Amino acid sequence: MSNYSIKDLEQLSGIKAHTLRIWEQRYNLLKPKRTETNIRFYDDEDLKLILNVALLNDNGFKISKIAKMNFEDMKTEVLKLTDRSFAYDDQIHSLIIAMVELDEDRFEKIISTNILKIGFEMSMLNIIYPFLSKIGVLWQTGSIHPGQEHFISNLVRQKLIVAIDGQLYTGGGKKFLLFLPEGELHEISLLFSCYLLKSSGHKVIYLGQNTPREDLNSVYSVHKPDYLVTVITTSPSGPQVQDYLDYLSKKFQESEILVSGYQIIGQDLEIPANVHVMHYLKDIKEYLLSLTHVA
Repeated sequence: MSNYSIKDLEQLSGIKAHTLRIWEQRYNLLKPKRTETNIRFYDDEDLKLILNVALLNDNGFKISKIAKMNFEDMKTEVLKLTDRSFAYDDQIHSLIIAMVELDEDRFEKIISTNILKIGFEMSMLNIIYPFLSKIGVLWQTGSIHPGQEHFISNLVRQKLIVAIDGQLYTGGGKKFLLFLPEGELHEISLLFSCYLLKSSGHKVIYLGQNTPREDLNSVYSVHKPDYLVTVITTSPSGPQVQDYLDYLSKKFQESEILVSGYQIIGQDLEIPANVHVMHYLKDIKEYLLSLTHVA
């Protein structure tokens, strides 16, 4: 079970902390617990409740009516809404609820239905990746326990691998080498980059997680890619990130290097000339469109 602050609930539900406190006092919606040092916190049940409340409220239910519902009635109404609504925020809320409940069937249904309705790429860009970004900060701070992270990551990873396998290379395009640094295991963004590149007709050499420098060097020497792509979420970190970027820039001077991730974006780094920071996955898509079109 995870513990959440009221700011965590705000981050995940989209309801301001001030509003949550008013609802708590006026309608007795939430019952926060307290640590031994008297700090308020909320648990998974509180999070599920407030996510359901947020979804219903966003779809026209008055808070006074919602407060009178029991949890099962509330859940029934939410399921009806998410089955017929394709608003991105509603789908993201539903994914968060499925994550907290570790409900694989529900998570699978939400993703598969959206892929059928709007396509894989649009589902990733507008639902799955915003969902991952929404809870990403909580992973970093430990508010979400590792079991929930593994549950989500593995399900999304499976979808990405199936989508990537469906993209066949027919020749032409640029050559991209994709990898994660040593110690880096967060692969979702790199896998989606692989999908975007392959679906755009480019050649991809995929090394994946935890790539030692000597392995990267040996593969590079064989394939001589036009571009290297990496994502740094946890490793390296701190001052080691600048050292790693400088190493990549000097070692692979003949290639352009696309980098992204929590340790890159918004950090005080000196970006070498052949290194380009991708702030969002849409940046990669736009970057691809700037290259020579491949039929």
